[in-house]
Amino acid sequence: MSFSWKTNLIVLWLGVFFCSTAYSISIPFLPLFLHSSLGVVDHLELWSGVSFGITFLVSALISPFWGSLADKYGRKPMLIRSGLSLAVLYFLNYLVTDPYIFILLRVLQGLLAGYVPAAIALVATNTPEKHVGYALGVMATSGATGGIVGPMVGGFVSHYWGNREAFLFSAGVVLVAALIAMVFAKEKQENRTGTRSNVREDLRCAFANRPLMMVMGLAMIITISVMLLEPLLTVYVMQLGASKQDASLSAGIIFSAVGIATVLAAPRWGKFGSRIGFSKVLFIGLLGGGIGNLLQFFFTNLYGFGILRFAYGLFFAAVYPALNALIVKVTDQDFRGRAFGLNQSATQLATLIGPVLGGYMGGLIPIRLVFIVNGALLIVTAIVLKVRLQRFIPAPGNAASPTNSPGKQVSS
Repeated sequence: MSFSWKTNLIVLWLGVFFCSTAYSISIPFLPLFLHSSLGVVDHLELWSGVSFGITFLVSALISPFWGSLADKYGRKPMLIRSGLSLAVLYFLNYLVTDPYIFILLRVLQGLLAGYVPAAIALVATNTPEKHVGYALGVMATSGATGGIVGPMVGGFVSHYWGNREAFLFSAGVVLVAALIAMVFAKEKQENRTGTRSNVREDLRCAFANRPLMMVMGLAMIITISVMLLEPLLTVYVMQLGASKQDASLSAGIIFSAVGIATVLAAPRWGKFGSRIGFSKVLFIGLLGGGIGNLLQFFFTNLYGFGILRFAYGLFFAAVYPALNALIVKVTDQDFRGRAFGLNQSATQLATLIGPVLGGYMGGLIPIRLVFIVNGALLIVTAIVLKVRLQRFIPAPGNAASPTNSPGKQVSS
């Protein structure tokens, strides 16, 4: 049977969409679930923070191990493993009645997660070089679309059935993602007869690859910058004039504006990156996103703020597809699963650090100033990219040489 990268892209897009939808059906409502279903009254904020953050922390620690297995046994088995495991764990969340057991299940969820990075790695390694940028741009829209649809479905389910039932819906939706990967996803067979590397060896190879370390550093800084606003946006929407009753809805619409912009713009940025180079597209996305955040300081009207968030999203949609494409450019084929696993660790740690740092900053300075910090950080990162990284990246259309060792630097 002939291999069709386009068919594979559609299949994996659907898989990531369902996986992201499953996550956002139930996870945004964790505080309500802890309070109304598990009886947590005292220190609810602490319980919510721990139950949310522990999954990212554990996932960051385990991701290099799953990346190593992906390079040894294939990315498709990792999709199936993660999808089926998450389906079982979401179902167990539906059954749980003790908050400590719930925290344990959240730890297991972090240990067994990995569907999205495995899908991205599979697309990156099974798509012709000239189409990788477009394919990764398309994949970026799947998670964004799931992030738009999921909270709406979750809000409907929680309102009419209950917060516990939202986990049951999540289990069913992520099971669909697992079945999609099991039945329809294809992976070109490679020689996997070698021994599996250990994490220490993978880290040594990664540290020896200077461009890869710079890309991962950029991914971590960018994610921290974006997540600074995560705990503050709803509060800021209230400061702009939304009532307490409407704050969640207004904040949800503003969050969705960025997601909608990503769906519209990411594939186009991917195509553009294939023509002019992904480091240039990343620079444009960071610079536009940074300026967009700086401008948000000056908008005190709720509608104007929402429109500006959409415009910011149109530029920032270029960032993560370009980062993933750069990982492909600066690593060899047989190291890419591990590279994506290590990058997943970096971004998961950043996802954990960003909201904590943002919440701390929000208590020290006005929230409007956090937009200045966010925008300045993105602009400085863009300048560092322009000065330091671009000279290491191959020209558009040139791949990293397959004869290079994983730790060998790739020069233009």
